[in-house]
Amino acid sequence: MEIKAQAGKEIGAAVEGFDYATASPADFEKLKETVYSKKIAVLKNQDLTPQQFLELGKLLGRPETYYEPMYKHPEVEEIFVSSNVPKDGKQIGVPKTGKFWHADYQFMPDPFGLTLIYPQVIPEKNRGTYFIDMGKAYERLPEELKKELAGTYCRHSVRKYFKIRPHDVYRPISEIIDEVETKTPAVVKPTTFTHPMTGETVLYISEGFTVGIEDEDGKPLERDLLHELFEATGQLDDTFAHSNIHLQSFEKGDLLVWDNRSLIHRARHTTTPEPTVSFRLTVHDERKLYDEAAA
Repeated sequence: MEIKAQAGKEIGAAVEGFDYATASPADFEKLKETVYSKKIAVLKNQDLTPQQFLELGKLLGRPETYYEPMYKHPEVEEIFVSSNVPKDGKQIGVPKTGKFWHADYQFMPDPFGLTLIYPQVIPEKNRGTYFIDMGKAYERLPEELKKELAGTYCRHSVRKYFKIRPHDVYRPISEIIDEVETKTPAVVKPTTFTHPMTGETVLYISEGFTVGIEDEDGKPLERDLLHELFEATGQLDDTFAHSNIHLQSFEKGDLLVWDNRSLIHRARHTTTPEPTVSFRLTVHDERKLYDEAAA
């Protein structure tokens, strides 16, 4: 196994010669260290069945199955499918997922440490995923802004980008919203936390899921600090030219493993329809998202 940092990039590393079936425990530890330090590890030349993809995920931690059935792979339910390519005349998974800044499961009580993406059908144009390292983004904030964040909490909800399901057709929108709020109520987490693997401070917000910021008593802040943070970190830059934004490309055979604590991401969908399919696994590693006792 050979690991090389991506030339000219702050984040990301390419991993050559990795075979999950023959990799040693030391190889897996090295892979995890690479993910935590470089934030994205691109496993090159992978050729895995859905079941083998799941086996790889299990060797990295405990996979979590997505809570909405329409996203599930028909044979391996732990795999989340993003696809606009029907199979046997049926829609498998959900098309155009993730076209907004977010961390996976940020709106749930127990988010996980690692995300694995295995592209299956890759578009010819505009391929790739945008990322922001929210540890680095926090470092770059003005000191005055960091002081304002101290002791604050953010509220995260799936409500803004929840996708209507097939069985929701003809249902009143108010009924659907009530169900969303009951099934996945908003969660409150510290605005910043210490990464348990690296010790860095992570700014845990995203334009897609973070809906409010409040003081330690649960009182909403008087000024729109959240909008200022979205702007400062690059999440409102529709040109994607902000210095915090990293575009990670990929090719056939690549399998991406990234740090879901540090990174927020946004899918890069093509402006004209092209076939695209990707499989996703989300995995709990040895630690919680952050040490709640120290928060």
